[in-house]
Amino acid sequence: MTDKKFASTATYIVTDDLKMAVNAAVTLERPILIKGEPGTGKTQLAIEVANALGKPLFEWHIKSTTKAQQGLYDYDAVARLRDSQLGDDRVHDIANYIIRGKVWEAFASDKQPVLLIDEIDKADIEFPNDLLQELDRMEFFVYETKQLVKARNRPVVIITSNNEKELPDAFLRRCFFHYIKFPDKNTMADIVDVHYPKLKKTLLKEALDAFYKIRDVRGLKKKPSTSELLDWIKLLVAEDIPPEILRSGDSRSAIPPLYGALLKNEQDVHLFEQLVFLDRHSSPR
Repeated sequence: MTDKKFASTATYIVTDDLKMAVNAAVTLERPILIKGEPGTGKTQLAIEVANALGKPLFEWHIKSTTKAQQGLYDYDAVARLRDSQLGDDRVHDIANYIIRGKVWEAFASDKQPVLLIDEIDKADIEFPNDLLQELDRMEFFVYETKQLVKARNRPVVIITSNNEKELPDAFLRRCFFHYIKFPDKNTMADIVDVHYPKLKKTLLKEALDAFYKIRDVRGLKKKPSTSELLDWIKLLVAEDIPPEILRSGDSRSAIPPLYGALLKNEQDVHLFEQLVFLDRHSSPR
């Protein structure tokens, strides 16, 4: 366990409750389960924790086809069969065909690592339960080589979820949970300042007003996220867009310029255009 505490870094702003949650999970030596909207920095959190605490990082990005076993190890039977047909001497040692997964790599680390299990909710519903014992005991058995693999240093385990499906209760009981709330305007201004410290205050204000106005639209299929706001601001700066163009009262544009960085499907664009049109025609002149 580390004595160093996690806090905001030069590239990542954390709220007090997130900071406390990370440090509590480290103290309890339990995995921390991070939920929140896509684009709120869940994956980046693990990178920043590793950097801030000076620990190696092992990233396991989960797909719909990922199996829990792959995080431990894979046995490449096909390669062994091929080598046996070619008369390769490697075939006599089955250990040559055991491929370490990210969990094994983290367990083998000489220094306490950070292990990221990213978007766990993408996998099969049994995936979290299949990792319960390994994450609890910090060990697993390799049946092919009859080897017991134990963690040299208990990893700081960070698990992210976009809430696409419910996770099993038995798994949740073993985690410290934190939901990353979407940043308010003040926090978002701090986040933008980290990435664009020289951004003009007037452009920042108008960009944030326009951004939150879009997020407040009811019925949006996909609300724009923090990462999309940062992309949009980068484009606004690159194209030298005047702040007044972003003002909601400006009649030259129904939706913000370069809106493709914020609105990601035609239904949302159409919905926003309709609402702006109705708002302008219902407002007193």
